[in-house]
Amino acid sequence: MKLAFHIGVHGTDGDRLLKTLKENNDELLRQGTEIVPPERHSEFLDQTLMQLQGGTATNEIEALLLDSLLVTEDPQRAIFSSTSFLGAVGRIVGQPGFYWQLGTRAASLVNLFPNHDVEIFAAIRNPATLLADMLPQFWGGDYAKFMQGHPPEALRWREPARQLVQAVQGRRVVLWCHEDAPLIWPEITRLIGDVDPDIPMKATMLYMQELLDAQAFQNLRETLGAQDRLSVAARREICARFLQDHAKADALEQEIDMPGWTQDLVDRMTENYYQDVAEITVMPGVEFIMP
Repeated sequence: MKLAFHIGVHGTDGDRLLKTLKENNDELLRQGTEIVPPERHSEFLDQTLMQLQGGTATNEIEALLLDSLLVTEDPQRAIFSSTSFLGAVGRIVGQPGFYWQLGTRAASLVNLFPNHDVEIFAAIRNPATLLADMLPQFWGGDYAKFMQGHPPEALRWREPARQLVQAVQGRRVVLWCHEDAPLIWPEITRLIGDVDPDIPMKATMLYMQELLDAQAFQNLRETLGAQDRLSVAARREICARFLQDHAKADALEQEIDMPGWTQDLVDRMTENYYQDVAEITVMPGVEFIMP
């Protein structure tokens, strides 16, 4: 069996993956895929992870976990989605750096199911906007404790990504940029669900629906529906045009209000992010979903 873990990161998904997959639950069940919601897996997985402390589960523990988590008979694929796999917001930055536990956390999930094929899925996001969004959720917004003494521009993605690939030892790792999600959400959900491109899926336009007003979204649906055998590239081009022309006011922009930050600092962090993405897209062991 294959087990797909969508592990976040913080400030990216907002439960959209679960919403999309649940809309397609009947089709997923027909092809042998079970969605395991957080309310069913959180307690079991957390307790077992604490018990094993990163070690490998025995056959007995693995069998007990699967028996507790799965409700369908003999599924071929199970999907788990939760940012809790990466811990609380306070774990985004630690003394060792940015997402310093990403690799070890993913490896712990792999070690829960040593006899099955585990896949890891995650979005990455510009640290400038990610940190600005997450600070208010951190212990009352204490900036100094949140940053752990690190200069903002030092918090980068290339090292966590490298550690992730190294830690899961050849298991599948699929990454994408959160900023690209509105254009690539259908491909993301198909990959995680392992749904054939010829099978119609529902609710794959959740991001677009959020970013456009009701009339613009309806116009987009009509435009897409009028196309004959629409290619992925053509769909993305149409969606990009609608975002450019009809996105809600400020929907694609974020005000960053962090102590001591300047626009120049944000620009440097963003340029670092672009550089890291360029490296990660060609990193051995990473499948990167590009727009």
